Amino acid sequence: MYGLARALLFRLDAERAHALALKGLDATWRSGLNPLLARRPAPLPTQAFGLDFENPVGLAAGLDKNGDCIDALAALGFGFIEIGTTTPKPQAGNPKPRMFRLPEHTALINRLGFNNEGVDALVRKVEASRLKRTGGATRLGINIGKNRDTPNEQAASDYLHCLGRVYPLADYVAVNISSPNTAGLRELQEEKALRALVASLLDARESLATRHRRRVPLLVKIAPDLSEDDIDASARVLGELGVDGVICGNTTTDRLAIEGHPLAGEAGGLSGHPLYGRSTTVLRRLRSRLPAHIPLVGVGGILSGADAAGKATAGAELVQFYTGLIYRGPALVGECVEALRHRREGPH
Repeated sequence: MYGLARALLFRLDAERAHALALKGLDATWRSGLNPLLARRPAPLPTQAFGLDFENPVGLAAGLDKNGDCIDALAALGFGFIEIGTTTPKPQAGNPKPRMFRLPEHTALINRLGFNNEGVDALVRKVEASRLKRTGGATRLGINIGKNRDTPNEQAASDYLHCLGRVYPLADYVAVNISSPNTAGLRELQEEKALRALVASLLDARESLATRHRRRVPLLVKIAPDLSEDDIDASARVLGELGVDGVICGNTTTDRLAIEGHPLAGEAGGLSGHPLYGRSTTVLRRLRSRLPAHIPLVGVGGILSGADAAGKATAGAELVQFYTGLIYRGPALVGECVEALRHRREGPH
């Protein structure tokens, strides 16, 4: 069923197809036809950040920025889904066109720029979701960012505002300082800025934990474009501060893997197959530099079960994908779960 849908969607502009696909997915779920898309894989219990996951395969942030399809996405069998990135105020993002497919490379380029309806709208949608009202097997992460017109010197106020709003609803909160599509955002990964921002968020989290009587894990999402020295500095800061986990990583601005492609000159973040090698190298180095008790989420270029297993071998406790879902469809969820099961349990 997905193969037919993909053939039709790929005839449309990438961003329009994205919106239609989400609406179609939601309609399929509401009509009870979601088993036609995917069957929930057998559980592969996994623990990370003090949370129990039904399986270690998740949806990366960016696909469902506003929480429009929480229940439909959860029904695809993910162990966790991450919505967002959300910002304090609604914002339109960058001018269109801003999303491009590169089927020859199983890749996407996007420069969306944190287009979203704002954190208040996201909170309303999470509160209305069946997942939150009745509980469910899928964990919910919420990814937070800053508005583009907020200077970096005041960025902490945006992140703190979002953290406070989503805290009662999230199973974990991810701090996005690595998107290439908001000017200056990646400067927040520099050692001094990173230490100040994360320390302020961790302090706020302790106050929120006391108030809400639950301690929500705080994760930081870093870029795959960091130099080795920057990776080491990030690991040192995040390890010393004691974050609950690190998501590695985001899209890349590097174009070497698609050199010569007609769209290689388009600004934005590249995702999909060309990202796999670089993001996995960064993951492996980060694992060797971070304290062993801080789990890693491996993201970037997962298009097969073997790719998911490769992330686990490099040191990831959990994995996520987004572009893989677009190219491979919901069957990729179960394929990744089974590959990770085989890696964990070995041949029978």
